[in-house]
Amino acid sequence: MQETSLYAPVKQFLESLDFTVKGEVGGCDIVGLREGEPPVVVICELKLQFNLELVLQGVDRAAACDEVWLAARMSARGKGREHDRRFRALCRRLGFGLLAVDGKGKVELLLNPAAVPPRRDPRRRSRLVEEHHRRKGDPSIGGSTRRKPIMTAYRQEAIACAAAMADGPKRPRDLKTLSPRAASILLHNYYGWFARAERGIYALTEIGQAALQSHGAVEGSSPRSL
Repeated sequence: MQETSLYAPVKQFLESLDFTVKGEVGGCDIVGLREGEPPVVVICELKLQFNLELVLQGVDRAAACDEVWLAARMSARGKGREHDRRFRALCRRLGFGLLAVDGKGKVELLLNPAAVPPRRDPRRRSRLVEEHHRRKGDPSIGGSTRRKPIMTAYRQEAIACAAAMADGPKRPRDLKTLSPRAASILLHNYYGWFARAERGIYALTEIGQAALQSHGAVEGSSPRSL
């Protein structure tokens, strides 16, 4: 079993609490938003078993969100950390919620997150919210950090720009409806997909054409769907 197998049931659980959930946002396995002013931000980290590393991840994420959840596979014989009173007491003191997922994908709520004194990092929190809002759909399964590259909002916008350029060179202003960051994406050329054909006009490189094919973009497809 891999961490990614926990993603779907945990996502469904958090969605039942009215969160919009996406995986692998800002280095977090799961980020959920509940709309409001300001939005409620939750982060959930996934592991195959409850351990100290999972708790330390939660501590690291706490400054960027309103609630931290830790989720892991339920131990087969009921002797895992999730049944250790000391482990639960530690998570309760930290204000973390605990979720256990059994072999059939059923989620058991072990501990609700508790209110703790504010510990926010506003800049980190705002980056998470912005990435969550910009990302189209939920293209990355939580717990899949070893699967590169992660489909970030930036990458989605770069793919949309590349797809729009499949029929010929374009100016940044031609791509603004696809991505407000089009000019920056073409100028900085992080992936090496674009090259300046002439002043103010960019074309796809061979690397960009190959990337477009690898993402399943075919002639006539809509860039907005990528």
